[in-house]
Amino acid sequence: MRLTILACGMAAIFCVPVFGQGTAGQPAFDVASIKPAAAQAPGRMMMGCRGGPGTPDPGRLTCNNVNLSMLMSRAYGVQSYQIASPDWFNSERFDLTAKVPDGATKEQFNQMLQNLLAERFQVKLHRETKELPIFGLMVGKGGSKMKPSEEIPPAADGAKEVGPGDGPPPPPGPGGFPQLPKGRAGLMIMMENGRFRMVGSRQTTSDLANMLGEQLGRPVRDETGLKGKYDFTLDFAPEPGQGPMRGMPMPMPGPGGEGRGPAPDSQEGGPSLLTAVQEQIGLKLESKKGPVDTLVIDHAEKVPTEN
Repeated sequence: MRLTILACGMAAIFCVPVFGQGTAGQPAFDVASIKPAAAQAPGRMMMGCRGGPGTPDPGRLTCNNVNLSMLMSRAYGVQSYQIASPDWFNSERFDLTAKVPDGATKEQFNQMLQNLLAERFQVKLHRETKELPIFGLMVGKGGSKMKPSEEIPPAADGAKEVGPGDGPPPPPGPGGFPQLPKGRAGLMIMMENGRFRMVGSRQTTSDLANMLGEQLGRPVRDETGLKGKYDFTLDFAPEPGQGPMRGMPMPMPGPGGEGRGPAPDSQEGGPSLLTAVQEQIGLKLESKKGPVDTLVIDHAEKVPTEN
């Protein structure tokens, strides 16, 4: 339930929205359900969240086939490699739906999700800063090969922005991989027959660094010095421990292993992600160490409490 408090004075009237209250008077969703994930259709796997403040569906959060690491990442604004957690945080899958109170900001939404996880999974955590392996993203010797994005009219900008899990994947293009419509900003990663393709449209190098970090499982710091937005495509084969990121659609081979076919001109195996970054977009990843803020999970229940 949403309540409204009116504080009236001589000079002004202040209207302050007070959202539904959960445990210990904390902000809460109007309604929320968490349950084990439904079975996926044969030959295809989808996972991720859509909706919430700042998206085309601000009043509803829908997550399908997500693990607890994905939900913690969204709730606390961190990457999955910043969460020190039990193995089941990545293996157990859940479906979540929640009604977001009208007018909730992104900050309030994040607090609601944090409170929901604490209530249903009994999550308890603390923060630490650790010295961990990281990568620095830099411009290679031959210079960047990324294409500067074309400017589009302001009226079209923003309305077509897409993020992980926001709506269905774009239709397939040549070679079977989905393609972002021209002028549409977005960052996607897709898989076809064991080959991965990362596609960026109107993205900054910081956006690229964040995606590379999720794929590589460690922080990637943007040290390119490049400004503006770019278009790029990376074709690569994942190494052990690497995989599709949270919220991304994952086209999988059908029963018996058949799929829609590899990307055009691909070779069996393909380059590693580090090699693809250097050869295909003219950047490089340099290994180093640095401080990383982490969330350490002290306690969590594997089965959520009843809705």
